[in-house]
Formats: sequence, C-alpha cells, structure tokens
Amino acid sequence: MSRAILTAILSDMRIRLSELEIEGLYQELLAYFGLVGALNVCQALESAWNDPYNRREMEEFIKAWLRRRKKKEEVIAVGAI
Repeated sequence: MSRAILTAILSDMRIRLSELEIEGLYQELLAYFGLVGALNVCQALESAWNDPYNRREMEEFIKAWLRRRKKKEEVIAVGAI
C-alpha cells in the first residue's frame, strides 16, 4: 500500500518511473527518512508527505535520486562506447 503512496507522490511531482525504479526509490526513501520498520509504513510515509517540511525534503531527495540515476546511466553509456 505504501508503494501506492509513493506512486501518488511521484504523480504529484509529474515523474514517471518503471516499477523497478519505483521499488529502488521506495527502499532508499524509507531508509533515508528512517521509516524502515515503522509500525505502519504507509501511514508514516503519507504523514511525512503531508508535513510541509518533510514534503520539501522528500521532493529534494527524489530529485537528487533522479540526478544520481541519470548520471549513472550516462557513465554506463560512455563506458559502452
């Protein structure tokens, strides 16, 4: 269920990712914000998103994650040449 919350967050940010990318981002997001092992991860993630400070931090984390992914893809592409 909390993956549905992340999908809604990405939709709000107008970001489209594959299921595999969403899963990777999901795991890193939970770890970064200390939500791994929360009693109710879905509620914790949704509450964090609804808090203005946490929302801004989550948006920045997601943007940084996308930049790292793009840079990694560029390195792989250059290495393949």
